[in-house]
Amino acid sequence: MTWPATERYFPTAVPGGLGLVQDILNTAPSGGAPDADLLGDVATAQGWISAALPTWAERTGRAAVRLTLTEEDLPKLRQLREQLRRALHSRCGSTGGDSDGGDGRDNDTARFTSCALQVSLHGDAALTTEPEGEGWRWLTSAVLCEALLAQTTGEWRRLKICRNERCATAFYDRSRNNSGVWHSTRDCGNAANLRASRQRRRAGAEAEPTPGGQA
Repeated sequence: MTWPATERYFPTAVPGGLGLVQDILNTAPSGGAPDADLLGDVATAQGWISAALPTWAERTGRAAVRLTLTEEDLPKLRQLREQLRRALHSRCGSTGGDSDGGDGRDNDTARFTSCALQVSLHGDAALTTEPEGEGWRWLTSAVLCEALLAQTTGEWRRLKICRNERCATAFYDRSRNNSGVWHSTRDCGNAANLRASRQRRRAGAEAEPTPGGQA
């Protein structure tokens, strides 16, 4: 089983349940590409979540879950996606170039999403978490639960947004010192380095004195 949104862009999948967070981020079209927004309409969104949840259940050892989305769920899910994206950009010191949270509201005033989450204590002293609610509330609960669990293991800091604004794919940084900024060094990284090299050459040429000019 795979993560249907993430596999469109072939970045490295994240471990365990954190893949659900990466996948909702990657439901957005990548940069200027003609890829569909998987949260753009009910049929597409339902197709995405129906494929993503079996993977989530398999990776986390949970029972299979069936979730039905409606038209009313989509604005909330798009808002959650943009808030996650904005938070990851902010952590890396980047604004990400987006001016609203998915519903036309300014980022500075948009309120971040909260959700209900069930935490259970078992007889063997084990603690387990379960998402609560229906529709967008359940999915928000599941996504933020996985982000919270990843924060406790240190994996959360490795989930990033590609620095290439035309890409903006969510990827998992597997570098030893967590220094990666591109979802693909070959594609996005090389393209950025080439642009920077050209800019340096242009700047150097403009700084050189013209023949016959005064020193």
